[in-house]
Amino acid sequence: MTTFTKVILYTGSDGFARFKEEKIELNEGNEKSQLSPWFNAEGLQLRYSPVGFKSDFHCTGKPQWLIVLQGVMEIGLRDGSTRRFSAGEHFYSADALPEGITFDSNIHGHCSRLIGDVPLITAFIRD
Repeated sequence: MTTFTKVILYTGSDGFARFKEEKIELNEGNEKSQLSPWFNAEGLQLRYSPVGFKSDFHCTGKPQWLIVLQGVMEIGLRDGSTRRFSAGEHFYSADALPEGITFDSNIHGHCSRLIGDVPLITAFIRD
């Protein structure tokens, strides 16, 4: 059976953002077109970020898929690690602030920036 690797950005029990991976089985369809089960979606938003784009550290307001359509996006974590996503790659952004917790700029969230000289175009799909 074929699987799809879902890359997930999430908040650990210590409040720090991390990446993990989860397999989604493509167990529907047929041998020519293997499909996952349907997922619910609330909406789609497109974003254009010009060359030089860089965000401050922040948390995801509501879990959502992020798919890079053009350019290269780098996600930075508080531990100094980074991960880059190019056109056609994705991650599921779910590093929401833990309930009842106030944002601490020394612990919570992730930052993002554009790498290179091609504007970044991304699609957000909220579920």
